[in-house]
Amino acid sequence: MALNIKRPNGTEDVLPKDVHKWHTVEKIAGEIAESFGFSEIRVPTFENTDLFLRSVGETTDVVQKEMYTVMAKETKFTLRPEGTAGTIRAMLQNGLLNEALPQRVYYKLSCFRHERPQAGRLREFHQFGLEMAGSESPAADAEVISLAKTILDRLEVKNIELYINSIGCPECRAKYHQALRSYFEARKAELCDTCRERLEKNPMRILDCKSTICQEIGKDAPIIIDYLCEECGDHFEKLKKYLTNLGIEYKVNPRIVRGLDYYTKTVFEFVTTEIGAQGTVCGGGRYDGLIEQLGGQHVPALGFGMGIERLLLVMEKQNCRFLTPKKCDIYFATMGEPAVEKAMQLAKQLREYGFFAEYDLMGRGIKAQMKYANKTGAVFTLVLGDNELAEGKAKLKDMETGEEKEIMLDDKFTGSFDAVYFDKMMDSIEDAETVGAFQNLAEENK
Repeated sequence: MALNIKRPNGTEDVLPKDVHKWHTVEKIAGEIAESFGFSEIRVPTFENTDLFLRSVGETTDVVQKEMYTVMAKETKFTLRPEGTAGTIRAMLQNGLLNEALPQRVYYKLSCFRHERPQAGRLREFHQFGLEMAGSESPAADAEVISLAKTILDRLEVKNIELYINSIGCPECRAKYHQALRSYFEARKAELCDTCRERLEKNPMRILDCKSTICQEIGKDAPIIIDYLCEECGDHFEKLKKYLTNLGIEYKVNPRIVRGLDYYTKTVFEFVTTEIGAQGTVCGGGRYDGLIEQLGGQHVPALGFGMGIERLLLVMEKQNCRFLTPKKCDIYFATMGEPAVEKAMQLAKQLREYGFFAEYDLMGRGIKAQMKYANKTGAVFTLVLGDNELAEGKAKLKDMETGEEKEIMLDDKFTGSFDAVYFDKMMDSIEDAETVGAFQNLAEENK
C-alpha cells in the first residue's frame, strides 16, 4: 500500500543513523561559543510579522517572497525566516541589554523560507547562530569572525574562504544609494520587475538579486567601499588589522551586501565551492541600528548564522570526522523467563551508571539474538540461561575480538563490567583522539 502522506516539499527527516552528525556540529559549536563567553538562548518559532518587516526589510526577497505568515484572529504571525530578529527582540524584552555589556548569546534553531528546494537550500533549515550586543569596537567584529573560524577549524572543514566587506552607516549609504541610482537608471528597462521597484526604495538590494541579467548589469556598479565615511573606513581598516593579527586569512569582496536590511558596517561570509551554488556556510555582520528599530536604546550589535545542513554537506563531501554514534555497550542474550528477569535487573543497574544496555524484547531464539547484537554493533554480549543463573556467573564476550571473560552476576556486576569496559576503551583511545570535542571518545561514549 502506497504511503499517501509524505513530508512537505523542502523539508528533510533526520534519521537515527545520521543524527550523530548533527550532534557533532551542535556540540562543538556550542562548546566553542561558551569558551568565548556566550550563553545559550531559546526563542519562539514564530513572531509577530511586524518584527520581520521592521528588521529584515520590506524590500528584501525574504519579506517579499519567502516568509510563511498566518493570520490568527486579528494578528499576523510569521515563522521565523532567520534567527537574529527574534533573538534581539528577546534580549530587549527580557532586559538583558540592561545588564553588563556586552551581552553574548548563541542559539540552535530552525528557520523557514518559501524557496525553490535544492541542495543546500530548504524551506525548513537549521542554523547555529549567535549575537553580541554592546560593543561598537572592530575588535568585537574580529572576535565574532574568529569564533566562526574556530568552529570551522575544529570541525576540520577545509577549502573555506572568508570574504569581508563594509556597507557603511546610513550616512555612507545615502551617498552610495545616489550613485547606484544614477548607474542603474541608465539600464532600468533591463532590470527585473522587482529590481525596478528596488531602484527607488533600496538600490543596494539590486546587487543581491538572483537574476542573471541583473547580476550582469550590476558587475560594473559603484562599490560601497569608495563611499565610506571616515569613521566607517577606520572601522574597516582596524578590522582587517585585527584579522591579520589573529592569523585569519580573508579577501575583501565589495559585492557582499547580505540579504537583510539591518546590516551596517562589517558584513562577512565563509564560502566554499564544494557544494554548488549554495556555497555560503556562514554569514553575518554588524547591525548597529537594529535595537533602536525595535524600540530600544542605541546599542551596537553583531552576529552570524551558520547553516547546519550546508555545513554537513561540506563535511560529508570532505569525509570529515564525526563523533562516534552511540552503540549498545552490552546486549544480554536470554534463554527462558528467569533469564529475562535477571537481564532486566542487570540492565537497570547498568543504565543507572550511564551504560547503554539492551536485552531481547522480541522473543527471538539465542542465534537470532546474537545475530541482532552483531548487526547493531553491540560492544559486549552476555548469554544468560539456566546454567549461568545457577552458577551465578557468565561469559562476557567482546564482539570485536571474540575474547571472553568470566564475570560474576552478583551485586558487584556493575563495577566488574565497568572495569572491563574501561580497559577496552583505553586500548582503543589512541586511535579515537582528535582535537577539541573529539578528544577522549571513550569517555564521551560511556
